[in-house]
Amino acid sequence: MNIHKTAIIEDGAIIADDVTIGPFTIIGPNVTIGKGTTIASHTLIEGYTTIGENNQIFSHAVLGTIPQDLKYNGEETYLKIGDNNTIREHTFINTGTAGGGYNTIIGDGNLIMGHVHMGHDCIIGNNIVIANSTVLAGHVEIANNAVIGGISAVHQFCKVGEYAMLGGGSIVVQDIPPYCICEGNRASLRGLNINGLRRNFKNREDISEIKKAYKHLFESGNALQESAKELINNSKNKNVKNLAQFVLDTKRGIPFTRK
Repeated sequence: MNIHKTAIIEDGAIIADDVTIGPFTIIGPNVTIGKGTTIASHTLIEGYTTIGENNQIFSHAVLGTIPQDLKYNGEETYLKIGDNNTIREHTFINTGTAGGGYNTIIGDGNLIMGHVHMGHDCIIGNNIVIANSTVLAGHVEIANNAVIGGISAVHQFCKVGEYAMLGGGSIVVQDIPPYCICEGNRASLRGLNINGLRRNFKNREDISEIKKAYKHLFESGNALQESAKELINNSKNKNVKNLAQFVLDTKRGIPFTRK
């Protein structure tokens, strides 16, 4: 291990042999850090926090502190971070709560930029970009390959679907469907994330089917739930079914304007 002499590693912490820890960093007694991870100076990692392999954690990040939730009563709750994540300066991530399943979870390969706050019980998938100064309230879920623009805020219990893109400075109070672009205060649908789909989908037929499904759901003027059921029953495309199922499952609603 390459641990700076001014770092404080409390008894009980489990740290892989090749982890690098910078000056004035504090690691709590219930923290586990996997191999290849680097932690810069002036970072605080505490609570029941598990960090996987090959993560880069930059200076002044604060990970694993107790939830900012008045219902929290000292329970043993957790922060679980996967592999190959980049967590930039001044990022602040809390553990979970009893009411949210006890866990805040971050997957693999994510870029979490500076000054991001991620509240209790958030579930973040893989290969997601969360840009600077974004705040996620408790219980937010973000699916794989989404992009969250900077200086945005996401209301508690909202969900963002896979390959969705949220424009910078947005305020999200409803669920953002997969493959879509949303922006504004309050954020609403602006269309499909075509550039993101073209970068990630080799089969252009999939993109064509998603376009048809988007029009059927959000531009036809028909009842949203009924349109979603029709797509699930009639389409064989897994991406279309994914989009339609998201619409059926939403608890906070979809922010679209009928034409």
